[in-house]
Amino acid sequence: MLKERKDMVIIGFMIFASFFGAGNLIFPPYLGVLTGSSWLIGFLGFLIGDVVLSILAIVGSSKFPEEPIGILTRGGEKFALVMGSILMICSSPLMVIPRTAATSFEISILPIFPNANSIIFSIVFFIISLILTIKPSKVVDYVGQFLTPALLLALIVLIIKGIISPLGPVRDSALIDNLFLTGLSQGYQTCDAIGGTCIAIVIMASINAKGYTDQNQKINLTIKSGIVAGICLTIIYGGLCYVGTTVSTQYGADIEQTALVVSITNALLGDAGKILMGIIVLLACLTTSIGTTAAVSHYFAAISNNKIKYEYVVVVVSIFSAIISNFGVSTILKVSLPVLSVIYPALVALIILTLFTNKIKNDNVYKLAAYMAIFIGILTQFNVSFVNQLPFASLGFNWVIPTIIAAVIGNFIKSKNNNKQELNTP
Repeated sequence: MLKERKDMVIIGFMIFASFFGAGNLIFPPYLGVLTGSSWLIGFLGFLIGDVVLSILAIVGSSKFPEEPIGILTRGGEKFALVMGSILMICSSPLMVIPRTAATSFEISILPIFPNANSIIFSIVFFIISLILTIKPSKVVDYVGQFLTPALLLALIVLIIKGIISPLGPVRDSALIDNLFLTGLSQGYQTCDAIGGTCIAIVIMASINAKGYTDQNQKINLTIKSGIVAGICLTIIYGGLCYVGTTVSTQYGADIEQTALVVSITNALLGDAGKILMGIIVLLACLTTSIGTTAAVSHYFAAISNNKIKYEYVVVVVSIFSAIISNFGVSTILKVSLPVLSVIYPALVALIILTLFTNKIKNDNVYKLAAYMAIFIGILTQFNVSFVNQLPFASLGFNWVIPTIIAAVIGNFIKSKNNNKQELNTP
């Protein structure tokens, strides 16, 4: 029991650190500026769209232990292989991992060392990431035992200082309408559910390496670890959001999110704040790089039946990411975001449907829902006018109603293949 509790905390910390990248650092304070005294409403929406959805992705994936990305399997084997590979390539070596180094350099290094060389930094950054990722069974321990506590400590220092010494009064009115729905859409648009789906691979590998054999025990440990991560994320996001409210009378909606975080840190901690912010961003990005690199490497090793060795993929991903990171954050986002915007709705739909997988016996429910979500995503990218008139289009949820309709239709089409059932949750 003591061992399970220790493992639960370590794995939970690893999940937290893998989710908490620089992008997650800069949005909550901005949400606080937008919502003012009503920040709890907007924050609740953000929490559901980001944290809850991400943890559900991890829990759902853990119920399909034999598949690299289990949530996708009920959409069909070919669908799972193609979509899983696209998710891994676009969300990791082409986007998430290079962005960790690029963001670290722009926020952590340049403000302190204006003449720093981005190429040298990216090489050092990814050498460290590679060293800490190359041993798959140790990834969770490295991040959970050492890096995450340091990251949490730095964040807590900033938040406590912001609570004890608020930077100003809280605005009594919000700058946006539909606080909850706006927070929900912003949480959804972080695309962190992709991270949950990917990180689940590393978590299951670590649980296996720790000697757990009973599948129900594995799922139970995954759920408890997800709760630990969810609590940590809620506390940190909530604290940062509140700190943002203390400058809500000083800034408007036009303030850049990165500039806002730097300004808050400098105001709270002076010149030392610049160094602390550098440490926070560097740790947040490094832990995300480690977790995501491990997930990508596990995935391609698994779908090749280990013909492609995990260690080889780690090396290739690290080198490729180091090269791509030097193109800068904005360029990286321009390349990857359109693809992610197409496939992300389908992933979210499958995550939600997986909650009812014991009840939904027909695989066509999953297949039609996934294909409809992708179809709407493609039309949205080509700016087809009628999709912008669909319900919830202004919040980025124009795919929801068509996907629900497609799922209902799928229920009335007989499935030719036996669906892959999830294991019973303890």
